[in-house]
Amino acid sequence: MPPLGPAGSWHHCKGSCPSWHVGAPISRAPERHAASRSPVPGSSAHPGELGKGAAVPFVGMGNRRTERPSDFPPLHSVRKSRAHQESRRKWLKVAFLVSSAVLISLLSWSYLVSEDGVAEVLAHFSESLQDRFIEVPCSEDYDSHKRFEGCTPRKCGRGITDAVITREEAERIRRIAERGLSLGGSDGGASILDLHSGALSVGKHFVNLYRYFGDKIQEVFTEEDFQLYRDVRRRIQQTIAQAFGISSSSMYLTKPTFFSRINSTEAKTTHDEYWHPHIDKVTYGSFDYTSLLYLSDYTEDFGGGRFVFMDVGANKTVEPRAGRVSFFTSGSENLHRVEKVRWGTRYAITISFTCNPDHGIGDPVLT
Repeated sequence: MPPLGPAGSWHHCKGSCPSWHVGAPISRAPERHAASRSPVPGSSAHPGELGKGAAVPFVGMGNRRTERPSDFPPLHSVRKSRAHQESRRKWLKVAFLVSSAVLISLLSWSYLVSEDGVAEVLAHFSESLQDRFIEVPCSEDYDSHKRFEGCTPRKCGRGITDAVITREEAERIRRIAERGLSLGGSDGGASILDLHSGALSVGKHFVNLYRYFGDKIQEVFTEEDFQLYRDVRRRIQQTIAQAFGISSSSMYLTKPTFFSRINSTEAKTTHDEYWHPHIDKVTYGSFDYTSLLYLSDYTEDFGGGRFVFMDVGANKTVEPRAGRVSFFTSGSENLHRVEKVRWGTRYAITISFTCNPDHGIGDPVLT
């Protein structure tokens, strides 16, 4: 929407505006009889020779009826009319400003709704959830992949819980991410650290931190760090298996499983553009179940950055909270995206699982 001009102005005049421009008050003041005015040609009368109250023919009036002072409205009536017009203009200006403010507010609200499409919050930051599960119909995405009985989703949906990982454990996990990412970091707004493959964002590229830093890794991480990481992964895996009625032993950790650190820095490469809608099963064919463990708090550590399930007709959001686990089946029944982070830093771990043992990976080991 183009910016509005000054409230109440209809157009802009350069220099001085003529008195008849649109929006200028039109009022006709009584003309005063000046002694220096000349009579109409052909007339022998001179203004100085006329008595008080005599009619004075003005130049340019032709044969029009001459005007007498008594023909003009009283001065107090003119002043009253002007005051009324001025008051009316002020009210029109106020009405214009108010209506403009309302219009801008409505347009802003409309933009936010179209941008975020938010209609329902599944999990508020301020609430502590024991367990919340929403079942949704499964898509056909799984039919194009090999099925594994007792694991491939037949029951689909999404769940949120704050009862699996404590906030203290989330803080310890976050410190692991902070130490690892301090070795590098993306030039853009999204950095990743994969303890399984060793992938670490550095500038506009990735390096293998185990090869790049060698034995120095022992000074960054401890065996206790990796043990906590494995224990957290195991508990999340069991939670997913229970929610979908499958055996956790039929699920395998798969890649990519990684830490993410997101801030408001402008994207420099496509790897930084985390906000696009996507389907995990389409992006990564091995995914059957996806989970996220949040390591920082929405509205306290960062703004924006909510997780959005993009359902038909109404989106559903999850507000991150340290220790909160969000999990879901990976097909197109759970199309999703992450809002852009507007300020602060958002930490999380994506932990993914497959039903195909050929795509399984092991837990990271500090060597």
